[in-house]
Amino acid sequence: MSEPLQPSGESSTAGTNPVVRAIAAFGHFWWDFLVGDTPELFVATLIVIGLALAFHRSQTVAIVVVLVAVLGMLAMSIWRGRKRMK
Repeated sequence: MSEPLQPSGESSTAGTNPVVRAIAAFGHFWWDFLVGDTPELFVATLIVIGLALAFHRSQTVAIVVVLVAVLGMLAMSIWRGRKRMK
């Protein structure tokens, strides 16, 4: 017996395999949760975490660098938000 024809653009496993659909749904959830409407905040968060990891041996430097980075990212986000409102 032959396999039923799929509409163009659909793969035969994407629509029928529940594991693939569950993995895709899980990925979409995390993308919406982490990135959402403002991918720049997600990138800023990754930068701040990276800076914290880079300076973890020197606590004083880490505190100053991470604090300055967070305040800078916050100021940038506020500036972009106010610019969009105009």
